[in-house]
Amino acid sequence: MKPHLIVLDLDGTLLTDEKIISEKTAHTLKLAEEQGHYVMIATGRPYRASSTYYHQLGLKTPIVNFNGAFVHHPKDRSWQTFHETISLPVVNDVVDAMQDYRFHNIVAEVMDDVYMQYHDEKIMDILTFGNPVITQGDIRTSLRVEPTSLLIQADSPHVEPIRKHLADVHAEVIDHRRWGAPFDIIEIVRHGLHKAVGISQVAKWLHIPKERIIAFGDEDNDLEMIDYAGHGVAMGNGIDRLKSIANEVTLSNNEDGIAEVLNERLLLTKHIK
Repeated sequence: MKPHLIVLDLDGTLLTDEKIISEKTAHTLKLAEEQGHYVMIATGRPYRASSTYYHQLGLKTPIVNFNGAFVHHPKDRSWQTFHETISLPVVNDVVDAMQDYRFHNIVAEVMDDVYMQYHDEKIMDILTFGNPVITQGDIRTSLRVEPTSLLIQADSPHVEPIRKHLADVHAEVIDHRRWGAPFDIIEIVRHGLHKAVGISQVAKWLHIPKERIIAFGDEDNDLEMIDYAGHGVAMGNGIDRLKSIANEVTLSNNEDGIAEVLNERLLLTKHIK
């Protein structure tokens, strides 16, 4: 069988609800690699919060972080890194505009540095994974470099009014998505960026055509990736919108849905002697 590129979202997809990779799924991915296929991660997380899983799987491919805003190869410095940021004037305009809306916090991420508008222990527990350098205070004065992403935390009823403002005023320069539990967060990246942008670069480098890309996801930041892949797979725990465009819906992230699909499509166990 010709080599395929297997693309994995992390939260709600590769990871169980306990934030671990099950033994069965890890074993299946190893089998796929041994039989000539490629495995890569495409996540909304920064690299610092995904490197553990990258190294646990022993991957040898580039990784897509920040939903496509940052793509690099952790083990090959000669691979051309892709990094797109949000301009500071746009960041400042967004922060200014948020003063007319109800929100809890605004966070800017510059690769592995974190800038927080307000101190908040709960959100710090999530965003400080990987020990980033944290700066607290008004982002409009503390942030001096263009960030990779901007996060706005707000209660659920106030998320859509904020997103409507972003769409009405900044649609040409930024894209935004909504995170789910444990907090309602709006993630903002530069316009035109999503996971499929990064995946296409990796696929081109590996000489893998689109029809031999199998991608797994569960949330709205996986929509473009699932649509782009030759075979897009929605997890059983995924959102309905993703399931509606996927080529296949598998078992949930807690039921080894990834292993189920790969064993069937790539005939992995049949090649074991």
